[in-house]
Amino acid sequence: MKNTLIIKKIQKLFSKNHRPIFLHEPDIDAKDIENVSLALKQKKISSHASITLDFEKKLKRFTKSKYVVSTMNGTSALHLALLSLKVKSNEEILMPSLNYIASANVCLYINAVPHFIETKKNNLNIDTESLEKYLNLITKQKNKKCYNLKTKRYIRAIIVPHLFGHIYEIEKIKKISKKFNLLFIEDAAEALGSFYKKKHAGTFGDIGILSFNGNKIISSGSGGAVITNNKKFALKALKLSTIAKKKHSWKYEYDEVGFNYRLPSINAALGISQLKKINNFIKLKRDLFKKYKSFFKKENIFELLAEPKNCRSNYWLQTIIMKNNNKISDKIFKSLFLLKIFVRPIWRPLHLSNHLKRFPKMKLKNTENIAKRIINLPSSSFLIKKK
Repeated sequence: MKNTLIIKKIQKLFSKNHRPIFLHEPDIDAKDIENVSLALKQKKISSHASITLDFEKKLKRFTKSKYVVSTMNGTSALHLALLSLKVKSNEEILMPSLNYIASANVCLYINAVPHFIETKKNNLNIDTESLEKYLNLITKQKNKKCYNLKTKRYIRAIIVPHLFGHIYEIEKIKKISKKFNLLFIEDAAEALGSFYKKKHAGTFGDIGILSFNGNKIISSGSGGAVITNNKKFALKALKLSTIAKKKHSWKYEYDEVGFNYRLPSINAALGISQLKKINNFIKLKRDLFKKYKSFFKKENIFELLAEPKNCRSNYWLQTIIMKNNNKISDKIFKSLFLLKIFVRPIWRPLHLSNHLKRFPKMKLKNTENIAKRIINLPSSSFLIKKK
C-alpha cells in the first residue's frame, strides 16, 4: 500500500512533463558545443594541450584548493589519491559501506584492505560516535600509527564520501582521523559546489577528489580531479597521471609505474564551459529541492533528504528516505520505469558484494536498514528551468 502511494505521488508530480524523465542528464547548451568545437578546430584534444591546464586553474579558483590535477574520471582520481599518500599493500582503509564501489575497488588495485564502517540510522552520515568507540576498542597506537588488534594490520586512512552532495559532521570526522593518526581522504565526487561553513568539499582532508562524469552537476563527458593543499601529494599525483614520464623535450624515460590518467583537453573544454554555469545549476537544483519539498510536505511515510547544519549543498541527487523502517519494493522501480520515470535505489552496501564480503567491518545494521529505504528522484538541473 505504501509503495503504491509512492508510485502515485511521483507519477502525479511528473504528470505534465514530457517522457522519458531520466535520473540526471547533463545540461548542455550552444556555448558548450561551441567551446568543444573550438578545441577541435584548434586540434587541442589531447592530455598535453593547454585547455587542461586552464580547466585546472579555474577549478583551483572555484574550490580554493592550492593544487588540482585533472584525471579521466573520479575513480582514477581516487586511485591516484591513495598512491600519492603512499598507501601500501595490506594496509587498511576505513570507508562507509553505504558508498559507491569505486572506494573499495581502488583499494584492491593496490592490494590495500577496505574496512567497512557504519552509517547513522536516518541519514547518510558516518556514525561518528560508534566509529570512535569501535576504534577505541579494536585499535592500538604505536609510533603514531594505528593498528588493528585483531588483524595486526596498519589502519592507514579513512575515505569519507559526501553522498548526493551533502557534507556531514566533517569537523568530527577530522578530529577522529587526527586522534587515530589516519590520513583523511575526501570523496567529493558528488559534491562540486557544496560547502561546509563556506569551505568547499574536498578541501578539509589531506587530499580530495572530484568527478565530472556525465551524470554529475557539471560534466566534462568523463573526468575527475585530485585536489589538495599539499604540494608533495599534488606533484606525485601529477607525475603518476602522466605515466611517470621524466620531463624532457624529446626523450621518453620513466622512473616508476605510472598511469595514463590525465584529462584530455577536449573533455576539459566542455568542463570549462560547464563550470561557468555551476552557480546557476546549483540554484536550479536548490529550487528543485524546494519544489519536491512543497509537493511532499503532507506526506508522513517518507522524508526528503535536506542539507545538514552548516552545509550549503549542491543537491546533486534529490533523495527520499522512507520512515519507520518501511522498505522500498522493486514494484516502485518497475512501475515507474514502465512510465519512463527513471528513479533509482541507493547502491547495495559494499560489504554485501561477493568480492568484498571477506573484509573487516563494523556491525552494519543501520547501513543495511537505510539502504532499503532510499529512492533517488529525477534531479536534472533543467527539470524546472523550462516553463
